[in-house]
Parts: sequence; structure tokens; C-alpha cells
Amino acid sequence: MWSKEMEVRNMNFKLGDWVNIMGIIPPDAKSFLINLGKDSSNIALHFSARFNLLGDVNTIVCNSIKAGSWGKEQRETAFPFKQGEKTEICMHLEEDDVTIKISGGHLIHFPNRLGFEAAPYLYVDGFQVKSLKME
Repeated sequence: MWSKEMEVRNMNFKLGDWVNIMGIIPPDAKSFLINLGKDSSNIALHFSARFNLLGDVNTIVCNSIKAGSWGKEQRETAFPFKQGEKTEICMHLEEDDVTIKISGGHLIHFPNRLGFEAAPYLYVDGFQVKSLKME
């Protein structure tokens, strides 16, 4: 049985820190997502890897949410994920952006639109987390 959801609150994650998430993508995954922010209504980074969801095939969609309202999507066509495989996703919070480093060396930069200096909230869905580490 896959446990595919995890929520962390009151995380001590601030500017300059990295959060490293290692895990396994389920073999039947249609997508998985990672939200990093202040709470579920204020997300600095919504990272959605879509194998086949909402008309998107092998696409990464990044966005932000402020007070429950979505910002403008940023779409990445490079898609380094495979269903059923282990992967590592590392996120670095900076003043101007959030850097996402994916195993295999793929990098994504997404603007820190909300100007967060800390992100105590992390939510993962559709991905079996094996380890979570902050540096």
C-alpha cells in the first residue's frame, strides 16, 4: 500500500535553506505535487509533475497561491520523471526565487512572488516520501 500524502507544519525552513525530498513515484501515478509556503492558502511554490493530468502530458507546472488565489503558471517541458522510479527533489528558498533541483541535474527557477523569508509549510501528494532532510 502506498502512503502518498504528507503534510509538515511549523517547519524551520528559511531563506538560504535547502529541503531535500527523496522518494518513489508510484508506478500508476498520473501526477504528484509539492507545495511549499506559509500554509495551504499561501504557497510560494506549487510544483505539479503531470504524467497525464488535466490535458497535460509529461509536463511540470509551477505556480503560487496568495490568500487562496492562483498566480500565473510557469510550464516546464523538460520532464525528468518516470513512474515507479526513485527520485530526489531539492528546493532552495532565496530572496528572489525558489530553485528546484531534480535528480539527474535538472534545474528549475521559480520566482519568490510572495517574498517569503520563511516557509514553514510543506505538503506532498502522490509521491511516496522515503526521507525528508533540511540543510
